[in-house]
Amino acid sequence: NSLGNTIQVVDMVFADHSRFDELYQCYFSTDEIVRLRTSNAMKRVCTEEPDLLVPYLDKLLDTISTIDQDSTRWTLAQLFELLESNMTEGQYEKAKNILSHNLVHFDDWIVLNRSMQTLANWAIKDENLRKWLLPELVKLTSDPRKSVSNRAGKLIKMLS
Repeated sequence: NSLGNTIQVVDMVFADHSRFDELYQCYFSTDEIVRLRTSNAMKRVCTEEPDLLVPYLDKLLDTISTIDQDSTRWTLAQLFELLESNMTEGQYEKAKNILSHNLVHFDDWIVLNRSMQTLANWAIKDENLRKWLLPELVKLTSDPRKSVSNRAGKLIKMLS
């Protein structure tokens, strides 16, 4: 769970933007720790320089979202929220579908928390999403993990 060389890699990308693709390619490593650290680095890059990720939005939506790893799923929820203003309507719909699927079909507590948070933030101005999300949040209030059930309850209050 350490950061390894994540900070150094992010600093290298900031110093030379042409190296961003090298970071992106690390998502295809067979080593799940490398993919975990790649997700962490992506979030750090996106927080500081989201424009570096914008050309990769379709790749995140179409390819990275299919990686079978929880850390990738929860990071995508964060990246999609950070990049929402850069998304086309089609990209937003894909992101919404990915996060909705992850909320319903995966059980990792961080995936659930990050997905429901991003979806709830979007549901503030997306009535159709709100109508779909509220019953899902009600189900999650019964989750035995307090972080999941408490967040679901808080988001219900936020959206009601």
